[in-house]
Amino acid sequence: MSADLPLGEAVALGAIQGPTELLPVSSSGHLVLVPSTLGWRYRDLDPDLRKSFEVALHAGGAVALLIGLRHEVAAYARSFGIDNLVNLALSFAPAALAALAFERPIEQHLSEPGPVAIALIAGAVAMAAADGFPEERSRDQATAADALAIGFAQACALVPGVSRNGATLSAARVLRFRRPDANVISRQIALPVILGAAALKGVRLARRGLPPGVAAAMLAGAGAAFASTLASMRLIAMLERSRSLLPYAGYRAALGAIALWRGPAR
Repeated sequence: MSADLPLGEAVALGAIQGPTELLPVSSSGHLVLVPSTLGWRYRDLDPDLRKSFEVALHAGGAVALLIGLRHEVAAYARSFGIDNLVNLALSFAPAALAALAFERPIEQHLSEPGPVAIALIAGAVAMAAADGFPEERSRDQATAADALAIGFAQACALVPGVSRNGATLSAARVLRFRRPDANVISRQIALPVILGAAALKGVRLARRGLPPGVAAAMLAGAGAAFASTLASMRLIAMLERSRSLLPYAGYRAALGAIALWRGPAR
């Protein structure tokens, strides 16, 4: 397979990463559907290289989140105790175990435009259903059982198109957390997984090495993801102010339906 990753495409995909990661619309789904729709040869990249590039985008976005949410992260760190540690471990474990067991089959069978479009639509249905649950609980009431349930939801986001944000937010709403609290829980659970995945892939990539000419595009993509995430931080406040997840569910369903109708570009 080709190892060429055009610089312009890398930057464009990095620019997409920020807003699609912050909103429950699946950044990984967009990374599949946008190149397919535009006829880019992104899918012709070596699968390991493509995955490493996507993790680089996630890492760039995660660093931007750490900077943009530094006050929230600092407040969480100051109040961190044994209960927080247990909940964080329980929410992290399902995604980590699922990645070890199923990452390769998912990449081989569920990373094409058709399955991704279906995952977008299925996630939209789940979000719309979760939105009907009452808002009764604050994040201070989260239990170990809640953390484990949300962790299993996060594990589902290994499938491109599901959306880590969408899955954890939907799970938190089903557990009757208020929407602003559900958003905070979703962010606090997602960051360790994103950073852990980036570190693991970084080690693997360092051992294998990069083909000539790819490092610049990868760095450019990560830089664009960092910049687009930092520039899109206000989307977090918009999501928390929103009284409904239905607009995001509608966007996902429409994007998935259009992708199924058009099929991949020839």
